[in-house]
Amino acid sequence: MTIWINLVQVLQLVAAIAMIGLVLVQHGKGADMGASFGSGASGSLFGATGSANFLSRSTAVCATVFFICTLLLALLSNSQSTARATGGGSVLDRAAAAASAPVAASAVPAPAASAVGGIPTK
Repeated sequence: MTIWINLVQVLQLVAAIAMIGLVLVQHGKGADMGASFGSGASGSLFGATGSANFLSRSTAVCATVFFICTLLLALLSNSQSTARATGGGSVLDRAAAAASAPVAASAVPAPAASAVGGIPTK
C-alpha cells in the first residue's frame, strides 16, 4: 500500500511543478491585444492564439491530474489509517472517547491555603 501512496505522491508533485511552470509561461490578458496587431506572433511557435489554447489546455490537464492524485491520496491514507486503528474509524471519535474518561481525584492537587490577596502563608 505504501508503494501506491509513494507513486501517487510523485505523480502529484510532478503535476504540481508542471502546472506552476505552465502558469508562469502563459501571457496575461493584456498581451493578447499586442499579439492581435501582429507583435510577436511571427516569432511564436504556436502563432498568435495557438499558444494560449495549448497552454491553457495543458494547465487544465495538469490540474485534473493534481486533483485526482489528491483524492487518491485521501482515500488511500484513510483506508490505511482505518486498517491500523483499533477503535473507531475517525480521529474525532477517538478524541471524544479520551476526553470523556474520568479524572482520578488524587490526580488533581488541592489548592494551597492562602491569606488575603491570594498570597500563600507560611
